[in-house]
Amino acid sequence: MSASHRAAALTDPARQPKPAVGWLRCVMACLAFGASVPVLPAHAQSPAAPGAIQARVFAIAPGPLTVTLNRFARAAGINLSYDAALLGDAQGPGLHGSHTVAQGLGALLAGSGLEAVALPGGGFAVRRAPPAARGEAAGWLPAVTVTGVAASPGELPQPFAGEQVARGARLGMLGDVDVMDAPFHVTGYTAKAIADQQARTVGDVLANDASVRFVSLPGGILDAFTIRGFPVGNGNFGEIAFDGAYGVASNYRVSTAYVERIELIRGPTALLNGMAPSGSVGGGINIVPKRATGPDLTQVTVDYASASQLGGNLDLSRRFGAARQFGIRFNGSHRGGGTGVDNQSRNAGAGALALDYQGERLRATADFIDQQERINAPSRLPHIVSGIAVPAAPDGRRNIIQSWETSRIRDQSLLLRAEYDLGDGLTWFADAGGGRTRVARLFAITPLIVDAAGDVSVSDSNYRFNVDRATADTGLRARFDTGAVGHSLTVHLSAYRDALGRGVNASTTTLLTNLYQPVALAEQSLASPAGTPRASESTLTGVALADTLSMLDKRVQLTLGVRHQRVRSDNFSAAGAAASRYDRSALTPMLGLVVRPWPQVSLYANRVEGLSKGDSAPSSAGNAGEVFAPYKATQYETGVKLEHGRLMATLSAFQITKPGGQMTGTLFAADGEQRNRGLELGLSGEATPGLRLLASATMLDARLTRSSDPGTAGKTAIGVPSFQANLGAEWDTPFVPALTLAGSLVHTGKQYVDQANRQRIPGWTRVDLGARYRATVAGRPTTFRINVRNVFDQRYWAAVDAYGGLAQAEPRTFMLSATVSF
Repeated sequence: MSASHRAAALTDPARQPKPAVGWLRCVMACLAFGASVPVLPAHAQSPAAPGAIQARVFAIAPGPLTVTLNRFARAAGINLSYDAALLGDAQGPGLHGSHTVAQGLGALLAGSGLEAVALPGGGFAVRRAPPAARGEAAGWLPAVTVTGVAASPGELPQPFAGEQVARGARLGMLGDVDVMDAPFHVTGYTAKAIADQQARTVGDVLANDASVRFVSLPGGILDAFTIRGFPVGNGNFGEIAFDGAYGVASNYRVSTAYVERIELIRGPTALLNGMAPSGSVGGGINIVPKRATGPDLTQVTVDYASASQLGGNLDLSRRFGAARQFGIRFNGSHRGGGTGVDNQSRNAGAGALALDYQGERLRATADFIDQQERINAPSRLPHIVSGIAVPAAPDGRRNIIQSWETSRIRDQSLLLRAEYDLGDGLTWFADAGGGRTRVARLFAITPLIVDAAGDVSVSDSNYRFNVDRATADTGLRARFDTGAVGHSLTVHLSAYRDALGRGVNASTTTLLTNLYQPVALAEQSLASPAGTPRASESTLTGVALADTLSMLDKRVQLTLGVRHQRVRSDNFSAAGAAASRYDRSALTPMLGLVVRPWPQVSLYANRVEGLSKGDSAPSSAGNAGEVFAPYKATQYETGVKLEHGRLMATLSAFQITKPGGQMTGTLFAADGEQRNRGLELGLSGEATPGLRLLASATMLDARLTRSSDPGTAGKTAIGVPSFQANLGAEWDTPFVPALTLAGSLVHTGKQYVDQANRQRIPGWTRVDLGARYRATVAGRPTTFRINVRNVFDQRYWAAVDAYGGLAQAEPRTFMLSATVSF
């Protein structure tokens, strides 16, 4: 029997939200994991939308008929049924302008030999048209002209087979690009992948990728990563872009409650997005917020995580207007209680409101975010004195931080964005926004392991941070042809500014505890700082030009671009007086090539540069105060992407070199260099029906190729393992049709703690397991999920950060949730 597909709006009155009492009954019913819960039917019927006879504005790009019909059904809010075998590989011409549902279906199916008919119970079905209606002679179909398969403006790239990753991602100023057309190794993780893994933060999702390693502690104060062996997010300013803009995402940790996609671009992104605030060069991370797309949605999730974290999330999505051109989506989440780490409790909440307008020419969005977190006994990365072996890792539950030590963080942000089609092939875009972060911390700043027995010295400080950020971008995108060459030209102007205020009262008392048997220490009496005088201000401005030239029906695509970036930074003394100023600029060019000899094969290469702020010579140097030019990191990369059936594989080879500053005798000089060479393999999609894979592996050779210290030259860089691998799989069990089993295997090789490579942590392997079950509870579609991280409760040092800090493993953690759709 052939497969039947449908895209439907829940417009049946029986499916509309009930009063609060009904909601409460459904939420309580979610907690009953009973074997008697009936399986959710694979297909359900509901009437077509009442507004089906009204004309509305559509903007659907050409592409496979299955894709264009699904997009139309979601936009129109109708049920649409069809036989997948009947459509086959047929292409659709797309749809633009004002149409009724019937007119739109007729236009989409024109020339295909198919027609849409209204069903008695509501909705539409696609069938083969009679020969007379097809207007064709028997045995052949009219020709169909395909002009492109890109997503419509404002529409996200479609999920790839298995729905864990997307077919495309945003490449900064270049806009949304299909994975096969991107001259980079890119991955976009979907909202489905986020929900099924019960990922709480962006870091939880990026842990799926072997090119990324999480270098923070469970229960720590921030999320920090390495990408291709270079640190990201270890400073005071977040490196994660929000809808393409820096300065909006939460500064230290980003909740997934309001995230639709998490996009990872491997390699420097200075041309694409401008210089990252802290200058990361290993890769770029962009989050796409949830918006009101498709049918209206009301969804409630309740969840639990060991030891006693309870919480939930509310997701509301609505569209309004005659053409459903106005959208509003709200996401609110809160979790609180004890964690799996000793002495620790965590209360965290996030609220996000996303507004949008989708007109025929104008598209606009507004995002408002409020995120806060309080942790008692927040975990801290211990460092280690030189000359001793690294002690064995403690149980992941052990915590050397005291119950009276705290961290409180609140982030608030706003982003306004607009796009306007000035004419055919010409679009103006702009955005403006920013964020503010307020931080209060009382804890040991840098615990220090002093001997092989695991003794740790600690000294507390009472910190206050104020971080204010502002961002603005504008530009033009133009598409045109010069003879046989197509052009996608972008001009981009960007500006970013941040200001840091800091106050601290530090204790003069040093106390001793132990990794394996933490000592309960007397509470330190440290008053809050009297104020938060400004410590630094930074301004990044840039102008960029890029053109993607396409030839031979896009089988050859060449991207050329360059950005002029100016970096200005002012530093202030504790008294608030100007201490030093940095004002330099640099050019960062890019060259990217994609060759597609066959539709399923993409060969790509790039040369691209990253940018980070240059150093200022320290006061101890003979050239104290000398300002060095921004450091340029250069990447060379080549690779191949293969799409075979419902699987996609990527193999890439790369080299990144990044300069650095160091003391040479009595002078400070920018004469150091780190070179990372690597091979990456990525695999995603469906191996067979019901079996989905998400796998990757990375081999890295990270060397200090230049150093004024003979003892470190040629050594392996701190915290960079030579091999990393992730293997994830999901299986829809045939014996229980609504049950899916999942598992992942994560391996990371040994890592060095010091530049001389005398101290190291061993490699480790972790197993995670999960399951989900789809059912109907009280007449509502419900999904139950269970995930177990670190199933065998392994004890190991998980990572070393760029400064030699040691991150211990997360203990075995159980996570349960139930999601109900109303």
